[in-house]
Amino acid sequence: MKQFRLNRLFNAKSGRCFDVAVDHGFFNQPGFLTGITSMPEVIRQLVEAGPDAIQLTVGQARHLQSLPGRHKPSLVLRTDVANVYGRELPSAAFSKIIGDCMLQAVRHDAACVCVNLFQIPGAPEVHAQCVENILQLKPQADYYGMPMMIEPLVFRPNSEAGGYMVDGAVEGIVHLVRQAVELGADVIKADPTDDPSLYGAVIETAGGVPVLVRGGGRVSDREIMERTKILLEQGASGIVYGRNIIQHPNPAGITRALMAMLHDGVSVDAALAMTQP
Repeated sequence: MKQFRLNRLFNAKSGRCFDVAVDHGFFNQPGFLTGITSMPEVIRQLVEAGPDAIQLTVGQARHLQSLPGRHKPSLVLRTDVANVYGRELPSAAFSKIIGDCMLQAVRHDAACVCVNLFQIPGAPEVHAQCVENILQLKPQADYYGMPMMIEPLVFRPNSEAGGYMVDGAVEGIVHLVRQAVELGADVIKADPTDDPSLYGAVIETAGGVPVLVRGGGRVSDREIMERTKILLEQGASGIVYGRNIIQHPNPAGITRALMAMLHDGVSVDAALAMTQP
C-alpha cells in the first residue's frame, strides 16, 4: 500500500519528486514566516505552479486539501515540532510528534509523512527523542501503508555557526543518513554536501532508498540550479526546497523552472530564463 502513495509523490515522467516545504511556521522562530505570511495565497501560487508535493503541517494542510480537482500537488505532512532552530539552544530542547500521527495523515489524504532525525552538538537528548519518535512511527506507518520520510539533520555547533546552520561534511551526513535507513525510512530528505560532487556517497549509503535533497538557506537562482544539476547527476531522486521558493520574488516561476530541470532535463540557462515574470 505504501507504493500506491509513493506513486503519487514521485513524478511518473522522471521518477523524481519536487516537494516544496512550507512548514516553517511550526517552529516558532523569528524570520521563518518571511514569504509565507498568508498561507492561502502561498499555497494558491504553488498549486498553480504545479510541484509534485507540498510539505505542510496538520494545521495548514486544509488550505491544500480543500482545493477542488484531482491534479493538485500531493501532501507531505510534517509530523514533529521542535525548538532547536534559534540562535541559542534552549535549556530544555525537544522534538515532539503530533498525536495519532499516521491516522491524521490518512485523514488528510497525505502521500507521505516527514519526521526529523537531529544530531546537534550539546543536545544528545534531542537525538534520543528523534530516534524514539521514529521507532514509534515506524509500525504505524507500516500498518496504515503511509510512507515515512526521515530528515537527518547534522547541525554545526551554535558557538561556531549560531542558529539553524547545518554541517555539510560528507562523513557526518553519510552516517546519519545510514541511521535513518536502518530505522526504516521509505524516503530520505538530506542536506547537500559542501561539495555537491561528493553526494554520490550519500546516495550509496541510502542503499536504494530514494534521497531528496534539502535546499537550505536562500541563495541565488544560478547557484541553486547549478547545485541541483550536480546533485541530480549524483543520483538524487529529487529535491525539497523551501526558502529558495517561498522567499523568491517569483515563486511560481522558480517552481516551474526547477520542475523542468527535474522532469524534462532542461539546462541551467534554460531554467533560469523560466524564472522571469
